[in-house]
Amino acid sequence: MRLPWRLGLALLLALTSRATGQDIPLEVEQLPTITAQTSGSVIAFPVEDTFTMRCEAKGNPTPKYRWTKDGQDFDPSQDSRIKTEEDSGGFVLQGKYLTLFQGRYRCYAYNKLGTAMSEETQLIVPAVPKFPKEKLKPIEVVEGQPVVLKCDPPEGVPPRQIYWMSIGLQHIGQDERVSMGIDGNLYFSNAVEKDSRKDYCCFAAFSAIRTIVQKTAMSMIVKSLKPDGQLNDTEAGEAISTPGRIPSLLTPPGVQSEVHLVKGEELELECIAEGFPTPVVEWLKLGEKLPMRTNVKNYGKLLTIPGMAEEDEGKYVCKARNSVGEAVHYFDVLVEEPPSWLSGAPKSQLALIGEDVHIKCTATGKPKPAIVWRRNGQPLDDALITRSQVFEDTIVLHNARPEDSAVYQCEASNRHGTILANANIMVMNMPPVILSKGYQEYGAVRGGDVVLVCTVFGSPPPSISWKRLDTGAAVEGRERFSISQNGSLTINRAKKDDIGEYVCLATNTEGTSAITASVEVKEPTRIVQPPKDLEVLCGTNAKLECQVEYDITLMRDYKLVWTKDGKRVPVAFTEESRYFVDYGTLNIVNVNQSDEGRYTCTATTSLDQDTASATVTVLDVPDAPEDLELSERKTRSVRLTWVPGNEHNSSVSEFVVEYEENQWVPGKWRQLQRVPGNQATVVLELQGHLNYQFRLYAVNAIGEGPPSGPTERFKTFPAAPDKNPENIRIQGHLPHQMDISWDPLLPVEHNGPGLEYKLSYRRLGVEDGWREHLVKRHSFSVKDTPTFVPYEIKIQSRNSHGWGPEPKVVTGYSGEDVVFWHCLRDNVSVPTAAPRDVAVELVNTTLLRVSWSRVPQATVRGHMGGYNVHWTRRWSLLQPDRLQEEKYSLSFPGNRSHVLVPGLRPYSEYRLTVNVFNRKGNGPSSDPVTFQTPEGVPEQVPILTASNAQSDCITLVWAPPFQAHGILTGYLLQYQPVNETLDVGDLREVKISGSDTTQWLLRGLQGASLYRLHLSACTQEGCGPALSQEASTLTLARSAGLQDTISTQGWFIGVMCAVAFLTLAALAACFVHRNKGGKYAGTPPPPLPDMPSSDPVKEKEDLNPDEESQGGNEDTCEYSDKEPLKGSLHSLGGGGGSEDSLVDYADGEGTFDEDGSFIGVYSGHKQRGSVDEADVEAPVST
Repeated sequence: MRLPWRLGLALLLALTSRATGQDIPLEVEQLPTITAQTSGSVIAFPVEDTFTMRCEAKGNPTPKYRWTKDGQDFDPSQDSRIKTEEDSGGFVLQGKYLTLFQGRYRCYAYNKLGTAMSEETQLIVPAVPKFPKEKLKPIEVVEGQPVVLKCDPPEGVPPRQIYWMSIGLQHIGQDERVSMGIDGNLYFSNAVEKDSRKDYCCFAAFSAIRTIVQKTAMSMIVKSLKPDGQLNDTEAGEAISTPGRIPSLLTPPGVQSEVHLVKGEELELECIAEGFPTPVVEWLKLGEKLPMRTNVKNYGKLLTIPGMAEEDEGKYVCKARNSVGEAVHYFDVLVEEPPSWLSGAPKSQLALIGEDVHIKCTATGKPKPAIVWRRNGQPLDDALITRSQVFEDTIVLHNARPEDSAVYQCEASNRHGTILANANIMVMNMPPVILSKGYQEYGAVRGGDVVLVCTVFGSPPPSISWKRLDTGAAVEGRERFSISQNGSLTINRAKKDDIGEYVCLATNTEGTSAITASVEVKEPTRIVQPPKDLEVLCGTNAKLECQVEYDITLMRDYKLVWTKDGKRVPVAFTEESRYFVDYGTLNIVNVNQSDEGRYTCTATTSLDQDTASATVTVLDVPDAPEDLELSERKTRSVRLTWVPGNEHNSSVSEFVVEYEENQWVPGKWRQLQRVPGNQATVVLELQGHLNYQFRLYAVNAIGEGPPSGPTERFKTFPAAPDKNPENIRIQGHLPHQMDISWDPLLPVEHNGPGLEYKLSYRRLGVEDGWREHLVKRHSFSVKDTPTFVPYEIKIQSRNSHGWGPEPKVVTGYSGEDVVFWHCLRDNVSVPTAAPRDVAVELVNTTLLRVSWSRVPQATVRGHMGGYNVHWTRRWSLLQPDRLQEEKYSLSFPGNRSHVLVPGLRPYSEYRLTVNVFNRKGNGPSSDPVTFQTPEGVPEQVPILTASNAQSDCITLVWAPPFQAHGILTGYLLQYQPVNETLDVGDLREVKISGSDTTQWLLRGLQGASLYRLHLSACTQEGCGPALSQEASTLTLARSAGLQDTISTQGWFIGVMCAVAFLTLAALAACFVHRNKGGKYAGTPPPPLPDMPSSDPVKEKEDLNPDEESQGGNEDTCEYSDKEPLKGSLHSLGGGGGSEDSLVDYADGEGTFDEDGSFIGVYSGHKQRGSVDEADVEAPVST
């Protein structure tokens, strides 16, 4: 009954050793264990610098090393050509000496307790393969007989490939009759005369060492069977003179052979037969079909099966047959395996003195492996065999003693390989040794877990228990306390009550050991204000907040780290860095596209950490379109196709196509066509006779992107003009004369060479034919016309390729009666004097009072028409290095000395001149006056979006105003709640400082509420008009669940982009509308943001003189017309019925509102003034 008990205990100890044997601490004496080694067959090349033979081991005492080479002791330290490694048993061979050290090596690591042995390593140093130098006699063979040309290739580093070629490196042709075997020989089933040649060469290629070697060329002579003098008719000759021959195998020899290969290798069976006619080879497997993965190569002579398995074993047959007979060969194929451990390699064990120890070494393989046992690297001695039982695969140590402690080696071998295992058997009794440090302090966060380590070694294995030092009570079995197999105590969900000291007690039959550890419970680290998802305009700044609460006692170890997409953000407080952290907040300066991504802040202490993440989306103008391509080329049109660039998170609203032509204005790009943003192709209708190239840019809510590169040139064919002249003007400057002028076609509208105009006119209302003139100028005078009679006029363009479309007919009048002109006498001309003492006085940021000294009446040289005021906006004071040169002018009828000029832009520099004009034209300009306008209030911000709504806050993102009218000081944000009946609550406001701020987190809002938001930009002069937006906060319950999803939903982003696009579109429409026509005769001033749109300028026939406006005129001419002319300053608001005139403004009697706007001009009244004659056209500066 004792033996089973001993065996059971030994097995139990073996199981225990599997868990702890490899973890015996180095503080305890232990056997050597090899941890690193060079094993197997190793090929080393002499060209290498060095080769290292490794052997490393651990143990206590520290192991020493010895080597054997080819079974003999070998000491590397005694050879000066070998360098030994100090921290291990390895050594380094120099490349140039490698050939001298070929052989089989084994390393032994030993200390006073035993010896571990490494696997055997074979070092192979291949020499350069060579064919032997030999002189070969010619091979003679009778026609129809077989012949074999032997290659006998040299051995070398695999892989090796064999080729048969001629001296000229032409491959020898192979077929069913002639083929190369796997041994490299060239086989001829039957020779023919054409096989005769003197340069059969065998080449062996070794790709691993990049070497090709050549065998001495062989000569083969085939003797013909034909009688002398017979013609070389091969088919007839062979049929007549070559007798048939039964096939026989050139390879393999005999009728049966045995093939052994390792499982998983590829099977190669070869049958090459001789005979006449040439035999055909057939393959089969006795008793079953060939495997599906079978391949037949080399004209049917080679059978291969990859990945051989046991089920592929059997008898394979090759049959070579021709019309005379057949030959057969049988292959007995055996699939075998190298040795392997059946249930794992033998394990190291820790046994008690007096117990039985079983060392089991079970290996499998085919053929069955032979087992060889060693102890400390030596064969088992007789003494051990006497008191132990040694079976083929098991050693049983009865009543084990400490001197039985050793390294036992088990080596299993068959013809396919060898495997080796070292099993460390330690027979010892030892009281518990606690390896963990005593009085260790462990920290935990409240609610977290803490592990108190108590690593113990002993034999037999000690039992471990824990208790509180202050109460002496055991903790095992208590809720939240657990002891693991390695002795560690885990406290789950730690509380403040767990603070204190704990004792680890280890006990076995040999003794007891204990250590004390203490526990401190800290407050957890929490991110109380995590970063929020942001949408940021490129070029602005971004802020990501991360406010953290942590235990103050952990301040020394506290760290806050920001990462972007898993990589650390390069935070630095230098001028070059764009990233810096201020009290936990990550600041990103001058945001660009590379800043887009997922940002994570990680707050870490020595005990725990917390993380929070947010996504930064960068909004920017779109990238330039790419891959522009022209197609569908026609005479006057072409299709342009492109690939849109990156939209940068703001949908493209449109593409703008521009063109440049190199005939009239080379190098200047002009707008050709606008294309909706959802298209990437357009057909361009073009003018004729131009050499175009095209480019385009994209527009989104942020602005215009950069232009693309230009396309190749596209030249259109010439054609007749597409249009006729426009803006035909008919005037009567002199009696009995009618002056006709028109706007000529632009050069790009000519469509071809030789442009001219056909002017046709006739009297209206009488039977009169058309009178025609061909002119190249864009004006014509008709002489000797009746006084003030109507005419019909039409003008048609033409070039060398044809006429333009049928022109429209316009009506005009010839010159007035000479009585009307009697006061002008014969010296009518333009004025000769310029106004003097020109002075300006700024009424406000947009309105100017201009005064001057009247010119003498004698210098007017005719009837005074009035004064022109010309002013040029030179630049904005925000961009003094960017020249603007925006020119404007106003005409003021009558003889006056001061006027009010509206429509100036704030914070700009202007230059102003004044000149007098009469019916003939303008007089000289006054000396220029330069002045600057003060700062004004900014324009409305173009876009305002609300996103990332939470229960108590909303994130606002906006773009700065296009025109700041001064230096931006910040923004004014006003907001008020809106209830269900659309009543608004109290208006609250937030002043946002910083001109570069384009986003704001509005806090302190009520959940599930609608708010109306108003944002305006501000300068020192005040805040501009506000842009309004409505947004709702979430309920508290939905805020947590929807926080990360709302701002990333496609519909939400789409709505926001649509709002932004419509806002910009409305702004653009207003801008275009208010710039369509001037409010005065001449070029209009730029409209202000709050001004209503103006009516078009009145037609010329409405411009009749107003007698009241001439009160200060000293001209003595008498007027014969009855109806006064209306002023050249027309209604700005579209209203009618007002009799206010520009004279009132010129006299300074207009009124102004609080911000200085000119009420008289912009309140919607129709304004009237006076000029001298209806047909006067004041010159306009552009």
